[in-house]
Amino acid sequence: MRRHWVITDGDGKVNEVKGDGVVGKQPHLKPEKPFSYTSSAVLATEVGVMQGSYTLIDEAGNEFEAEIPPFRLSLPNKLH
Repeated sequence: MRRHWVITDGDGKVNEVKGDGVVGKQPHLKPEKPFSYTSSAVLATEVGVMQGSYTLIDEAGNEFEAEIPPFRLSLPNKLH
């Protein structure tokens, strides 16, 4: 239903992104069926970190948060 991202660049500058859906969609996810999408983040530095959450609704109509742990962002070939 919604997304919330905290994006931190290599200088420690933080940008928060909140909004409905994911890339303009609110997909109905089914067991054993993958869903993928492509997105991007603009950074002033060559590396950064991103973390956040998705707000989802289960089949019973209960809303819950799916936390996304921190993961590294980097330009290709910038990290060993």
